[in-house]
Amino acid sequence: MDPDYSAQDVARCGLCKTAIAQSYCDFCHVNLCKTCIGEHISDEYDKHKIVPILKSKSTLIYPKCKNHQTKTCEYKCKDCNIFVCSHCFASKQHKEHEFFKLDEIFSAKKNQILKDRKELEDQILPTYEEIAIDLENQISNLDGEYKKLLKEMSKQREEIHREVDNAVNQMEVEIGEIKVKHHSLLNKHLDEIKRLQSLMQQTLQALNEIEESNEVSPTINYSCMNEEFSKLPYKVHVSMPKFIPKQREKEEFCSLIGKITPLSTTLDERVFTSKKSYTSVRELLDEPYLLNTINTGHEKLLRVICLNEQQIWTSGQTADIKCFNIQGVLQKTIKTKTGEYPLDIAVERDGALLYAYWETRTVYKINNDQTEEILTLQGWRPANLCVSSSGDLLITMFSDDGTQSKVVRYSGSTVKQTIQFDDKGQPLYSGNSKIKYISENRNLDICVADYGADAVVVVNQAGKLRFRYTGHPSSTKNKPFKPRGITTDSQYHILTADKDNNCIHILDTDGQFLSYIDNCDLESPWGLCVDSNDRLFVCEFYNGNVKKIRYLE
Repeated sequence: MDPDYSAQDVARCGLCKTAIAQSYCDFCHVNLCKTCIGEHISDEYDKHKIVPILKSKSTLIYPKCKNHQTKTCEYKCKDCNIFVCSHCFASKQHKEHEFFKLDEIFSAKKNQILKDRKELEDQILPTYEEIAIDLENQISNLDGEYKKLLKEMSKQREEIHREVDNAVNQMEVEIGEIKVKHHSLLNKHLDEIKRLQSLMQQTLQALNEIEESNEVSPTINYSCMNEEFSKLPYKVHVSMPKFIPKQREKEEFCSLIGKITPLSTTLDERVFTSKKSYTSVRELLDEPYLLNTINTGHEKLLRVICLNEQQIWTSGQTADIKCFNIQGVLQKTIKTKTGEYPLDIAVERDGALLYAYWETRTVYKINNDQTEEILTLQGWRPANLCVSSSGDLLITMFSDDGTQSKVVRYSGSTVKQTIQFDDKGQPLYSGNSKIKYISENRNLDICVADYGADAVVVVNQAGKLRFRYTGHPSSTKNKPFKPRGITTDSQYHILTADKDNNCIHILDTDGQFLSYIDNCDLESPWGLCVDSNDRLFVCEFYNGNVKKIRYLE
């Protein structure tokens, strides 16, 4: 606050320091009350300029000249890089030097300051607000994410408990079988002993009878069995089975359960993207026109993506992903690893091709003709892909039971952001359709063509809902709006394919309908992309054509 102002921001006189100032000397730059005006101009200095307080500070305050104390500097010497007054200007010291007028520099700087302030207020600060919101969301989601982590560990514990119980049960069965064998073996030897005992009892009875008898024949024929009986049976040693607990170290046991990855922190450089450039505004053409048609040979063409200014990738409902030059000549064909068609393809900034297959829950990357699996989801299936301006990968995905959908942002294999619910906890996206093409606008909004919801759903960088577009009333468009492909251009336009009405809707950055592209004989348009020159490429689903259209001046 200005020291001449009170706590209520009322200007006080710069001379008496107490009265409220009604005037201002625009030469001396001092506030004045009515009483002090006379005193201020009493020095007969003829350059005083008394103005109402509201019109104060209209005169520039130039710096004092160091060489001429009574003069102010109204110029700057470019060669010497110093401020100079009119006397300095005419001196030999600055002969043939180049000068700038300070009021012009001041005016240019003021304009630059206004622009900087506007950019700071309208763009940079909101960007920081979005970053802060993103961090707040991450913090608020921490408890839930760690609960999921603990739940996964608990699930593993229960699984290991089941496996341990099954293993112990199996060992108990094995011990039971050994016990039966042990019992049988001992019984066999016992039976043999009892048989011999019985035989000895019979022999003993016979001896008693012979001893009491006077018959000659039995006595003469007697043969002693004691030698045989004295051969005692083998002593049976059957060792008891033993349980030998496996010795284990704590670390070994922990590794059996699993492991917890440590916190991994990376600092990704943020690149500030200006919200809008007003120096290169390009208007929509009244009549878009067709530049070229490429016959891809695809059955049911789904997706086109620009590789560079000269090449495009295309995919349909076959295992072939084809690359064409813009003249329509086939350059290359790649077959998917699964042998099935991908729902979507995307291109990374280095030219590597990405595609997703929902059955394997996997996102694949093709680089130098080598295919690798870069992501495999659990409980979710990938559908559509978008590589963001920062290099992150945005994926629309649906749950295994087909009831939920969400958008997830990945940096490498690390989840950076999940977008699924609005501020009221309601789903942002429908759960009844796999078709959710995705694109990032130049203002970093995330735009999803949600076929199942009959809407284009747009959220900001922090995942907050900005708007839903559900079509534009038209007497010539008779079928319901069900968007397929989606893309954006350098003018922050959002373009989405309306297959059933054979047209493209063009929206502004706030979701307001601007125009249709419906005059290029489009047949069932589906996938869309825009190159760096804002030329639109449109897939025609049934005939396999890609049409290149100009729609901006």
